[in-house]
Amino acid sequence: MSSYHKPEAKVVQELKDIANKLRIHSVSSTQASKSGHPTSCSSIAEIISVLFFNTMRYKISAPRDASSDRFVLSKGHAAPILYAAWAEAGLFPVDDLKNLRKLGSDLEGHPTPRLNFIDVGTGSLGQGLAIAAGMAYVGKNYDKANYRVYCLVGDGESAEGSIWESLHFASYYNLDNLCVIFDVNRLGQSEPTSLAHDVETYRKRLDAFGFNTIVVDGHNIDELVKAFHTSTTTKNKPTAIVAKTFKGKNFPKIEDVENWHGKPLGAESERVLQHLRGLIKNEGPILLHPQKPLKDDAPVVDITNVKLSTPPAYKLGETIATRQAYGNALVKIAETNPRVIALDGDMKNSTFSEKLKKMDANRFIECFIAEQNLVGVAIGAACRDRTIAFVSTFATFLTRAFDQIRMGAISQTNVNFVGSHCGVSIGEDGPSQMGLEDLAMFRSIPGSTIFYPSDAVACERAIELAANTKGVTFTRTNRPATAVIYDNNHVFQIGKANVVQKTDNDQVLVIGAGVTLNEAITASHDLAKAGINVRVLDPFTIKPIDSSAIIANAKECGGRIITVEDHYPEGGLGEAVLSAISQERNIVLKKMAVPKVPRSGPPTALLDYYGISAKHIVNAVQEILKL
Repeated sequence: MSSYHKPEAKVVQELKDIANKLRIHSVSSTQASKSGHPTSCSSIAEIISVLFFNTMRYKISAPRDASSDRFVLSKGHAAPILYAAWAEAGLFPVDDLKNLRKLGSDLEGHPTPRLNFIDVGTGSLGQGLAIAAGMAYVGKNYDKANYRVYCLVGDGESAEGSIWESLHFASYYNLDNLCVIFDVNRLGQSEPTSLAHDVETYRKRLDAFGFNTIVVDGHNIDELVKAFHTSTTTKNKPTAIVAKTFKGKNFPKIEDVENWHGKPLGAESERVLQHLRGLIKNEGPILLHPQKPLKDDAPVVDITNVKLSTPPAYKLGETIATRQAYGNALVKIAETNPRVIALDGDMKNSTFSEKLKKMDANRFIECFIAEQNLVGVAIGAACRDRTIAFVSTFATFLTRAFDQIRMGAISQTNVNFVGSHCGVSIGEDGPSQMGLEDLAMFRSIPGSTIFYPSDAVACERAIELAANTKGVTFTRTNRPATAVIYDNNHVFQIGKANVVQKTDNDQVLVIGAGVTLNEAITASHDLAKAGINVRVLDPFTIKPIDSSAIIANAKECGGRIITVEDHYPEGGLGEAVLSAISQERNIVLKKMAVPKVPRSGPPTALLDYYGISAKHIVNAVQEILKL
């Protein structure tokens, strides 16, 4: 890396001019939309100017080029100045900035990947750094490329615990290709932040987390240029630049004044714009241009057409937990595609993701007990189609990262989630460990696909399908061992159910999944002895649910359906089936689910105690036949 050379005076002036032009665009665009955050944009104007027109290397012609530097605006409400930077860099006409926040415009209030220069959606604060860390991890360990990752964090959002989870992760893995910039502008939304301008406390905390910390005047071009250069030459630790800034910088009578957050300048706008124009020395075209990457050193990656290296090889009737089959499948798809990676939250010996670590430790990322960061890192790792990421932990612990998962959908991520230890069937560990809300959570995610495999064969195929599926996927796996019910050559499809028990005179359709499918099969045998035939259906995917199969089979069974699930009644299998039959006449449905917060106990005892065992299914069938 070359030694530092102080920029020439004309370059410094040009960067100052660019900063003020970006401020002008931020004021004008938010004024046109009658909403937005111009003062939050103003505090980072010099930072954005130096990054985009001096420090970063990227291609305007290919904003998501694999070898280009990445930038994540964690404080997404400052979107107008990010849009302005790309416009001034030449990606699209500056006049388009006037369409900010208008219906039909992709220049939305907070950034989303509807724009080709945005990798991830931000704006739900505290999440950008985890994503940036995931990008940096991939760049350092998988791509082994020279691109760097920059993440701009607001001082207000630095109160989020997820930020500190991510700082710990970045330091632990020595992500020296990551540079975090803290915009310490003092003011939050409704009052000053807890640390205000106490940059020394920021420095001490970041030092303690193992960062190369640099405190700068965030409006001083020379200091910023030097700090960013230092970040590129620092090895074995990430860099944090603590930039002391002022909200509304260069806005007379507004700079560093409270109660201007999230407001266009209104009647003050023309006065502010006139002042900003007066600060610009060169009113002509911008002479500085973005630098391209020194070389295209990120490898070509293919994450399509992922297959199991060998088909499932189980014996009918043998018992094996689907969580164990997940580990088997993870190894098999990793054997056929080098970009399959696994991330876990210190649960790898329970989720069985450790099987991939044993096969290839380089493709396993331990994120420790920090689920919000776990999910964010996976989203970052999957950006620009660099990896096929599988995230695993207990299903219930994913609820802690629901906001990250929700934002993942907005970010058009393709991360695959696997939640084990679902339902009361985990047994003695008790309700804090039981995933009983996970199906409801993932069903609410737009564009998600939910697999609920009922045996080991189905689980291996579910993981294979998930690896090839766009959008968020969730696979629900069981702790207890269940019997293999499918032939190894059975073909599974997303949105296609499987009838596993059937006669010509079935009276009730029973739908179960996972452990409750096994209970339903047992109940069907017990009922047959009493002369009552029931049909048993395995949905395989809860979303999309196979509506046509459910309706057709229900009609063949007298219009009677019973759903049984190891989940709370709200939002799970039963309500997915209810949605499927909602426009059908003459079909009745009885839901069986865990009705209340459960207790500890043996798995089989809990299934019975909470009314979802084979015995209770038998009773439910007899009751629905009386209707």
